[in-house]
Amino acid sequence: MLIIAGHLEVDAGERDRFVASHEDLLRRGRTAPGCLDLAITADSLDPTRVNTFERWESREQLGAWRAVADAPETGISVRSDHVMLYAVGDVRSPFS
Repeated sequence: MLIIAGHLEVDAGERDRFVASHEDLLRRGRTAPGCLDLAITADSLDPTRVNTFERWESREQLGAWRAVADAPETGISVRSDHVMLYAVGDVRSPFS
């Protein structure tokens, strides 16, 4: 399993438009083979922060999605990104 998680920073006045512009991408991505979760959300505390989270069954399925994802051209500058890919070897509930 792969997890891609972190956050981007954009201008505060552009953050909500940035998030909204990705709704179609999220809708399509969540139905892509191998997608277990996909989210791009506005942070509730920092008006410049966009949180991103993806969970995929395999690198191949992620690659197949990336080849057809067609991310929107928002025209919004990403000031910095702090997003990493994690290869997961062990998965279990944190509550048991």
